[in-house]
Amino acid sequence: MIQKGLIVRHLVLPNHLQNSKKVLKWIRDNLGSNTFVSLMAQYFPSYKALDTEDINRKLNEVEYQEIENYFYSLSLKNGYMQEIEEDEERYVPNF
Repeated sequence: MIQKGLIVRHLVLPNHLQNSKKVLKWIRDNLGSNTFVSLMAQYFPSYKALDTEDINRKLNEVEYQEIENYFYSLSLKNGYMQEIEEDEERYVPNF
């Protein structure tokens, strides 16, 4: 159980895999390969994102697998991976 330290949470966006790769490489190069990283897959478009072509859909399994593979190719050691789910909307508070 982690009692103190740093966990970097990164939300992977559809059509923005290169950004996620840059983030993961930066983490390794600047924080070290033992940094705890949580790769989040629960993105879903809402509000104006629905009208923005490159982020108007959920992340798919192929995209997420590519980022997960890249994570391991960088020799990052401490990763938490999420499963792709159908109903990510349940995570959004009812404002």
